[in-house]
Amino acid sequence: MKRTIRRGKVGNVVVMTLAFGLMATLSIPAYAFAPNAGDSAFAATESTKLTKTNAQAVEVDAGSATLTVARDGFTATTPEELAAAAEAAAAEVAAVEAAAAVEAAAAAEARRIEVSSQLTTYATSYSGPSAADYLASPTYPDFDLASVYNVAAQYQGTPYVYGGATPAGFDCSGFIMYVYAQFGISLPHSSNGQAAAGTRIAIEDAVPGDLVIMPGHDGFYAGNGNILHAPYTGQNVRVQPIWSSDYYIVRIGI
Repeated sequence: MKRTIRRGKVGNVVVMTLAFGLMATLSIPAYAFAPNAGDSAFAATESTKLTKTNAQAVEVDAGSATLTVARDGFTATTPEELAAAAEAAAAEVAAVEAAAAVEAAAAAEARRIEVSSQLTTYATSYSGPSAADYLASPTYPDFDLASVYNVAAQYQGTPYVYGGATPAGFDCSGFIMYVYAQFGISLPHSSNGQAAAGTRIAIEDAVPGDLVIMPGHDGFYAGNGNILHAPYTGQNVRVQPIWSSDYYIVRIGI
């Protein structure tokens, strides 16, 4: 009985010793195991040794180093070349402007000849009463705007002639002057003068026979936002919508 107990104590001591040794072994950190200093796989290289000693300077023999810089075909514009290019551009612009001036002069001359021809035809193609004749003996001594418009509407289709003031051809103010003369009312042959001869009224109060005054142009108000007028060369007296908001209404006779 005593032997059994003693063996048990001895066994316990052996087990405890083995367990303690195993735990001590497991608790050793990994970095405690160092490679064999003689192993060539872990030996320091020459570059590593130089790094550790900070030996990183590079020396170059000044006699053996030659630096060469080539232009590789690069060229720069000289001041003389820039000046020549500027002169050439200026000459080209001058030539274009001269050609445009010649063209404009030719167009103006053609226009003058056309107007002269129109006036010649105009002067020889009409032998009826003039505005001055009507002022001396009005056809319609009783003036009212509706009658003025009705007379003006009879001349639709009359060609536009610059300076014209008879049924052979009208310009804008010549048309108005001729119509109003038949009612014994004298108006100047000028859109500005005709605007000054009447009284400006609100656009919403306009009736046919009033004058529509625009910059450099005028005509008869035709109702519903339309104008009866002699428009420009190549066109005839006609009714059309007022195309601009830059206008006002003048009434003659008040």
